[in-house]
Amino acid sequence: MVHFEVGEIVRALHEARNEWRDSQRRSREPGAREFPSRDALAQIVESLKGALFPMRLGPPELRHESEDFYVGHTLNTALQALLLQARLELNFNARHAPDAAVDIDQTAAEAVRQFALALPRLRRLLDSDVLAAYHGDPAARSVDEVLLCYPGVLAMIHHRLAHELYRLGLPLLARIVAELAHAQTGIDIHPGAQIDAGFFMDHGTGIVIGETAVIGKRVRLYQAVTLGAKRFPTDAEGNLQKGLPRHPVVEDDVVIYAGATILGRVTLGKGAVIGGNVWITDDVPPGASVTQASLQNAPRG
Repeated sequence: MVHFEVGEIVRALHEARNEWRDSQRRSREPGAREFPSRDALAQIVESLKGALFPMRLGPPELRHESEDFYVGHTLNTALQALLLQARLELNFNARHAPDAAVDIDQTAAEAVRQFALALPRLRRLLDSDVLAAYHGDPAARSVDEVLLCYPGVLAMIHHRLAHELYRLGLPLLARIVAELAHAQTGIDIHPGAQIDAGFFMDHGTGIVIGETAVIGKRVRLYQAVTLGAKRFPTDAEGNLQKGLPRHPVVEDDVVIYAGATILGRVTLGKGAVIGGNVWITDDVPPGASVTQASLQNAPRG
């Protein structure tokens, strides 16, 4: 048997972890978990999906007569678990901002309470997304097929939940929920993005939507569309400035075809149609149609 010096490697990894924890001001308290768990959030989201759509995303043995009991039990379990993760995030934030006076238990409880109260509204928003996909795709045979099979709808379930967590002051939990969908679908939506009702991502793979993007009603995107930032402003010390509006505003009823890249705080006017593989860094007026040919023939400034 080959000897791998495991004991020495364990000691060296221990030293490396401690160096990192000291540099990041992490807790050395024995037994204390200081960071939210990706696995726990994955289980919470699966439970929430079942509570939102019990007869389609809930357990296969569920029957209509026990639907409300299942939803109540599942919600209570998921929300208690979410409360624990919220406390972990707020505790982590408090260690990095010790001057901020926050009652962590009360703040976490209120955030999760508001999140729970938002679930009926999120369900209705998701219904509008499912209907948009069904009506927008001639290959869709039923709304049930759309909900069960379409990656864009899965990504939107995660996004609607993640955006609510983001809005309620839990951005790390929100980001984890968003990245779970990103890993499964190849669709990357930052939880800060504001997306109105009836949103449809056809195929969806490779879509990127940035943190400060604002998307109106009944917008349709195809695969590999990017709603990104054009530049990243820095402060006097050269650090990136966080949170500035830097992504596109997409008004109602816009269609953006595959491979289009829209960068910066530009506005795509209501009803505009953006052709495939175009590169846009300027506003597009309402009802306009932008294609590669139209851009090539446009006068150069």
